[in-house]
Parts: sequence; C-alpha cells; structure tokens
Amino acid sequence: MTEKVLFVDDDPQILSAFKRGLRKRFDLKTAEGGAAGLETLQQDGPFAVVVSDQQMPEMDGIAFLRQVKQKSPMTVRMMLTGNADQKTAMDAVNEGHIFRFLTKPCGPEELAVAVEAAQQHHRLIAAERELLEKTLAGSVKVLVDVLSLNDPEAFKEGARLQRWGQKLAKAIGLQDAWALNMTIMLHGIGRITLPGDLTQKLRAGEELDKVEAELVARTPETARDLIKNIPRLEPVARAVYYQAAGYDGSGFPGDGTKGDDLPVESRILRILTDLAEASPREQPSVAVFDRLDKAGKPYDLAILKAARSCLTPGEGEESAEAGEEIQKVQLHELTERHKLAADVVTEAGVLVLAGGHRLSRPMIEKLRQYHKLKKLKMPLSVTEIADEEAEPGEAD
Repeated sequence: MTEKVLFVDDDPQILSAFKRGLRKRFDLKTAEGGAAGLETLQQDGPFAVVVSDQQMPEMDGIAFLRQVKQKSPMTVRMMLTGNADQKTAMDAVNEGHIFRFLTKPCGPEELAVAVEAAQQHHRLIAAERELLEKTLAGSVKVLVDVLSLNDPEAFKEGARLQRWGQKLAKAIGLQDAWALNMTIMLHGIGRITLPGDLTQKLRAGEELDKVEAELVARTPETARDLIKNIPRLEPVARAVYYQAAGYDGSGFPGDGTKGDDLPVESRILRILTDLAEASPREQPSVAVFDRLDKAGKPYDLAILKAARSCLTPGEGEESAEAGEEIQKVQLHELTERHKLAADVVTEAGVLVLAGGHRLSRPMIEKLRQYHKLKKLKMPLSVTEIADEEAEPGEAD
C-alpha cells in the first residue's frame, strides 16, 4: 500500500464512490464532514494526502483544510468542489494552502492521477524535512556544544530544558517538536554578545543598572538576528525573539503580539525558562507550579497545565532520572552513547561542561584536549543513552 489518503465529503454516496473507484490503488480512509475528518486525522493519521469537498455544512472545506495545515503541516491538501468560482479558489490557496484544486465532476482516473502527484509531493517534502532535521540539527548541535565548552555557565540549563521540552511536546501533541528543540538549543545564544563583566553580574545575581538591564532584555533580538541568517531557521528565529513575551503581551519585545499569535515554541519556552529559574531540581515541585499559576497572565494556561502534568512526579513516584544507572568512567571510555550525569570540572573546581549534556565526538575530543592543559577531576559520571532519548531531528 502507498501512503495513506483521507477523503472528506458530507455526501456518503460520493464517499462510497471514492472507495469503489480508488481503494485498490490507495490506502484510503473516508470521513463524512469536516468534524469527522479532523477526528480521523487525529486517530488514524498521519496522512500523506487529504482531499476535501468545499461545500459542507458547519465546516466548509477551506476551514477544514486550514485546520489540517495547523494539525498536520506535512500533509498535502487538495480540494474537490462543484463551486469553482474564483474567490473560492483564491481562499483555498491562500488559507488552506492547497496543492491542487479540482472541480466536480471529476472522473476516477483524473482524481487518481492527482492523488498520486500529491503523494509524490509529500515524499519530496518528507525527504527534504529529513535532510533538514538531520543535517541542520546536527550542525546546530555542534555549534551549541562548542559554545557550551567555551562558556559552560551560559548553556548549563540547555540540557535540562531540552528534556523538559521533549516531555511537554509529547504531552500536548506538538506536531513540530524539532522546531521546539532548535528553539531551546539556540535561545541563549544572544547572551554571548554581552560584555564579560555584565555576564558575571548576571551570574552573581547582582542588581543591574538601567543600561545593563536593557542590554540583557534585548538579547532575544540579538539571538534572532544571528539565527535568521541560517537558511530554514526563520521560524526558529521568530520563536527565539518572542521567548520573553508574555501570553498577555507583557515583556520583550512589547510590540502587541500576544496570545495564540505568539509562536507556540515561544509560549513553551517562556514557561520552561521560568520553571528552571525557580527550581534547581530535575523535576519542578508542585509549589513552583503553584507560583506560576498565581502569576497566570504571562503564561498560556493550557500549556502550563500540561507541563504540570508531565513534569511533576505523581505521588510516590521517583524522578525519571532516579532509575538511571550512573557509571564512573575515564576520558578514554567516553562514547556518543553517554550523557553526563554530573558537571565536568577541573581539579581546581572550575566548570568545564554542565551535567545533562549528551556527548558528541567534538565534545569528547574537546574534553580530552582540555584535560592535557588543565586536569579534569576524574572519574566522570555518565549514564547510557536509550534510543528513545535521542533528540528530535538528531541523526543516529
């Protein structure tokens, strides 16, 4: 069977005709109306192609395909309608972002050819996405790893935020967890441009003057300007730019963007960074969530509720990290299947690399080189990486 195809129409006879004429050529599902189509998309997806009628009660084809795009961005969308006026076609293209617009009556062979073209388009999208996620994500990870080694304090929270982000993405059914992972990895990159003395004041928790506070507040803008120069990371750059914005429109940049107009990655990151700031623990306590709940307005409450559910252990449960077997190893024993269970420090106590990082070849080599100059405290504490812990978009 080929990639799955979903046909949506309010006329059961038309759906039956689709089944009779096309079921031998496609892995085909049907749904009677837009609401049923969205339910089928949720329960039986993902679908490579969705074909929708336009004239349907309660939810027309344009509204339906708009939601399909939001819920399943990689699904190729097509419209089949008897109302072929220019406005309908324009709205379908602009709002539903359809691949092809077909008019009734449409013969089985013509429809089959169009669906096959849509499936091929989906294969191209999937191949491009795989290339993007594996190559670009790998390059970004190397960049962040190098920055972490040169300024470990600045990136110490990154690994914990990534773990939380993965759990939360699953909990809310986020379609594009890769973009969230990239946003988390790169969200602190703007701070590398701050003067060294200002960075030290931040880490020491000292009070900043007005000019210093403004410089710190604008680091998301600096990060955006750096990231947007990387092809295909424009959405990530926008999400990083709005990382400090509140759901109510408060915070930087204060340009009036608020609510669901904020990128979902920004809304998630705002919650995660505030949780991290308030809690040194691997899993935030209920009390920390209670404080965020009382603040309320800066947060997307639906995401905050999901975060509380998936990031706090239930009664009697241990932290997810508690069951991991910690190994004591020497430098020459490190592999890419290891994750640091504790900070790597010199014998003098200087932080070199924060615990929680999954090790890469460049990181291991850098640690070996560092050890030749300034002895690292041995042995190192690591855990073995399980396959399911691989970061979204990371190549095996």
